[in-house]
Amino acid sequence: MSAVTRAWALAGILCAAVVAVDQAVKARVEDKISLGEEVDVIGPLSLTLTHNKGVAFGLAGGGGLGLVLVTVAALALIAFVFSRDPAKPGMWVAVGLLAGGALGNLVDRLVAGEVTDYIHVGSWPAFNLADVAITVGVVLMVLIYLRDAEPATSDG
Repeated sequence: MSAVTRAWALAGILCAAVVAVDQAVKARVEDKISLGEEVDVIGPLSLTLTHNKGVAFGLAGGGGLGLVLVTVAALALIAFVFSRDPAKPGMWVAVGLLAGGALGNLVDRLVAGEVTDYIHVGSWPAFNLADVAITVGVVLMVLIYLRDAEPATSDG
């Protein structure tokens, strides 16, 4: 198997795993916690059930077709960026997390018209595993590009 094929396969497997775990946890939370209920876990971490029609942390409330189209466009951009150099070390992890998180929340939007959030830390708005995957994926992608950036040269 070529490095490119391997990278696409690994990104796809990670993406599918993120979607599966995200959807399973959301279903379990929906089943076990009432809307607005807060269950203390440890320290400032608690579980709560909220629904979000906007993007991350409830921004751009209202959701709808516009957010679905933005998500599809973001997924296409992620695939394009990945296709440029899929064998770049670590890129499959960033892309798998990003795509899995985006698809996990997209499933919610398409099925229920809103995203299920359940992780609550302190005064931060509730979020979910898909949001965590997206955030970690973006950070990893930035770090990969910074790592591979050409060092600045000076004439002198």
